[in-house]
Amino acid sequence: MEQFNRYFLDTIKNRYAKFDGRASRSEFWYFILFYALINIALALVDFLVLNPMLGATPDQAAQGGILEIIFALAMLVPSLALAIRRLHDIGKSGWWYLIVFIPIVGVLALLYFFVLD
Repeated sequence: MEQFNRYFLDTIKNRYAKFDGRASRSEFWYFILFYALINIALALVDFLVLNPMLGATPDQAAQGGILEIIFALAMLVPSLALAIRRLHDIGKSGWWYLIVFIPIVGVLALLYFFVLD
């Protein structure tokens, strides 16, 4: 629980849109872990509770739920800021994040940068 407070909540509360500075590898990956766990929990709530209440068909339910969309939008800025701070930590400019727009290769290159120490 300490890691959740330290790496996830602190990033959201105190560094929501802070694009300068650095983010350690552990800060970045703990944030990603908690982001994924929360997203999975929201997907389950959407699929098991909200979709039946709203009368969604299985095809509509598989397209993603409203809770996941709201969470993703709320986390867009802090996730981007954290990724740019992580790039700063390995000595790269934040503009390197734009490499993600190169299909497949860009995402793999960015992932490689994120695991560097």
